[in-house]
Amino acid sequence: MKKFRPQPGFVVQAYRFALDPNATQEAALRSHCGAARAAYNWAVSWVRASWAQRAAEATYGIDEERLTKWRPWSLPALRKAFNEAKHTDPRFAGWWEENSKEAYNTGLAGAAAAFDNYAKSKNGKRKGRTMGAPRRKSKRKARLACRFTTGSIRIDPDGRHERAHGLRERIAAGTARILSATVRHERGRWFVSFQAEVKREITRVGRPDAAVGIDLGVKHLAVLADSAGEIRYESNPKHLDGSLKLLRLHSRRVSRRQGPDRRTGQQASKRWEKANRERNRVHHRVANLRADALHKFTTRIRAEHGTVVVEDLNVAGMLKNRRLACRIADAGFGEIRRQLTYKGRRNACPTVVANRWYPSSKTCSNCGAVKAKLPLHVRVFDCDACPLVMDRDENAAHNLAALAAARTTGTGVAGDLDAVKVSKPRGADRKPRTTRPSRKAGKGRAGGAIPAPRGKEARDRTQAEALMLW
Repeated sequence: MKKFRPQPGFVVQAYRFALDPNATQEAALRSHCGAARAAYNWAVSWVRASWAQRAAEATYGIDEERLTKWRPWSLPALRKAFNEAKHTDPRFAGWWEENSKEAYNTGLAGAAAAFDNYAKSKNGKRKGRTMGAPRRKSKRKARLACRFTTGSIRIDPDGRHERAHGLRERIAAGTARILSATVRHERGRWFVSFQAEVKREITRVGRPDAAVGIDLGVKHLAVLADSAGEIRYESNPKHLDGSLKLLRLHSRRVSRRQGPDRRTGQQASKRWEKANRERNRVHHRVANLRADALHKFTTRIRAEHGTVVVEDLNVAGMLKNRRLACRIADAGFGEIRRQLTYKGRRNACPTVVANRWYPSSKTCSNCGAVKAKLPLHVRVFDCDACPLVMDRDENAAHNLAALAAARTTGTGVAGDLDAVKVSKPRGADRKPRTTRPSRKAGKGRAGGAIPAPRGKEARDRTQAEALMLW
């Protein structure tokens, strides 16, 4: 399936609204989502059946040429095979006509994408952790979702969903066109997401020539340093901390009720379901507050600065720290970077991502000297080569802001920045550049540690190695 490309001057944007379906409409939505799951499971079983057959035949010594042929998993092939099987397969007999064809196409498209990602991951063509072979979706755990791409997709002012005046007015004016609609059940409610092709004019930011470096943290959500030298601290809302007491109360109440047990087949009681809904309502409120705060924070930054510099943080690795995992997850570092990136594209403003191994906290923002070690509990940066004493987060924000200047002014190797790779990601802790000779070393350079370059030379080198355009 070809990837959709918007027309010049148009962008693809999503509009998400909450639905309020009645009992009949909710039953229809659940039926379509269940049909999508059934089609996905059929496709997975149909493709993997040929794998199992070939493995069984290979144990009998059958030649490769005589083995059962591989079944294709492309979307057109799955559609053709499903249309032939739905009339005879007992799993679909008597009810497949009750749902739209878009429901089955949703499941088949998901299966095709899952097999494609598995093949690319196995061949080393897909980044990230290795993906396993697709498996069947459980009826109890599967997320209810269905995507509609054809038919009459419109927005009626019937009061059955949130107000959608903005999208409706754009469609009436001819500046927006709905491409698809995805219905999803999340957090106990139904939502619909419209993928629309929207004509969007580039909005000029308040300070297009200004660059800001953002150092994310837990004590402060972010420390911002712009190219003019101004520093601003963004407080961490810590939405989860304010609801932990209430969550403990509801969790204890849920634990006292008779919950479901898959081993014995025990069904959950009505009181357990009610208590569980009350607990989930608290989780949903925290998630909504966090999303609202992050959107306001990133929108405010993108409306003011032309260039934003952020770090390529290893959030998955940071979450392995059991003492800070809860706070890091509540802050939403990955979501902040994602929002800054796509909101910057709307205004044609670049987002510069510092290399993951760039020592922004260990580098002096005044002279460019790099410390060998800077433990996390040391919150003040005291340079060994110059009299600079500054908060470590503020120092890191200044270094990140300087990366934007190095990218625009040029440091001699700006054209080769994308080619810089780290063969062994060991970080600055394993291969430090010392700022003073060792105490055991004698005078002179023989036997002593070579001091790191200082001044503009060191600053240009570290900045050039750290730049990576996102």
